[in-house]
Amino acid sequence: MANIIYVDNNATTKVDPAVLEKMMPFFTEYYGNPSSMHNFGGEVMHHIEEARQKIAQFLNCSPIEIIFTSCGTESDNTAIAAALEAYPERRHVITTRVEHSAIMNQTKFLTKKGYTISYLNVDKYGMIDIEELRELISEKTAIVSVMYANNETGVIYPIEKIGKLCREKGVVFHTDAVQVAGKLPIDLKKLPVDMLSLSGHKLHAPKGIGVLYVRKGTRFKPFLIGGEQEHGRRGGTENVATIIGLGEACRLAEKHMAYENTEIRRLRDKLEKGILDAVPNSLLNGHKESRLPNTVNISFEYVEGEAILLLLNEQGICASSGSACTSGSIEPSHVLRAMGVPFTAAHGSIRFSLSRYNTEKEIDKIIEVAPPIIERLRSISPFWRRENAWLKEQEERERLQKQQKAVH
Repeated sequence: MANIIYVDNNATTKVDPAVLEKMMPFFTEYYGNPSSMHNFGGEVMHHIEEARQKIAQFLNCSPIEIIFTSCGTESDNTAIAAALEAYPERRHVITTRVEHSAIMNQTKFLTKKGYTISYLNVDKYGMIDIEELRELISEKTAIVSVMYANNETGVIYPIEKIGKLCREKGVVFHTDAVQVAGKLPIDLKKLPVDMLSLSGHKLHAPKGIGVLYVRKGTRFKPFLIGGEQEHGRRGGTENVATIIGLGEACRLAEKHMAYENTEIRRLRDKLEKGILDAVPNSLLNGHKESRLPNTVNISFEYVEGEAILLLLNEQGICASSGSACTSGSIEPSHVLRAMGVPFTAAHGSIRFSLSRYNTEKEIDKIIEVAPPIIERLRSISPFWRRENAWLKEQEERERLQKQQKAVH
């Protein structure tokens, strides 16, 4: 589609043309079943193992620790279900109030099954308190699951400290790293993580492919029962073309990571400053520094996020009001509510998430277009008119007070 400015990359990304090129032969040329005994199928399995090796190198782990799944949601669900199966006597799960719906809805389901779920609170910057986690962990805890970085605000969590605490307590630690992969280095030789999830379509690979890393020695029960694929840890014929695509995407992500953390960060900061400077009563959601280099989430008081998105869409700008997985909800973001963002602002939040395909010209266009859209929506908002009238009254009172002091 021509003239589209796509800044919704935390929802999904464009497949890199080099990734697509790598995948194409596996639709028509190398189409054998990798589990077959003949050489034709064996050749396909060889390519799968090459992709596994690329991903292992990307994460600095052993290839045997990589399990291919269908997506990040399956990886998240598998991690928690596997820990509960492996430790049936432990019926306690700890997570946060700001997790992706893949975790939040699974824990709600587990509550109905009689499990106890503890949710870590976050402060106004979206950060958690390690001491709260320390108090909650017990001998009944089967798993702690804390995302590496938040999909809505980009806030990065202290995964290393959490992992060390979990090891001290003998508790399995899982992190959803879906938003981090390709943006920040992940070194699983150093990080004290037992299980980690990632998803291909967040780093310029296709949709429908994910990974669950399971550290060697971690007790694990498969979620999908079937054949002996993935060394008996995940049944089902492998989605070969997407596996090949993810392997290539990880190789390319490593190559482009420095660009993500310099040029993309610069464009993100320019967009953030341009909008905040131009629009009164707007605020940044999340931590200013401890944040992904591509993500900015801004709340605009007294307007609806959905209305902003519709008007941005008319200008060919694709953004988001939060997670794509909760876009059907009319409720304000659970992440922003957990952070204590005022109700007057939580409904008017917009997430801009960039990729290496965004340009300076596109950022300039958004900065040009967004402020008039907010002004237009506020002009028809009774809440904004009332607030604006109150502010003007306050300014007038202050002006009169200054005059009276000057006279005396």
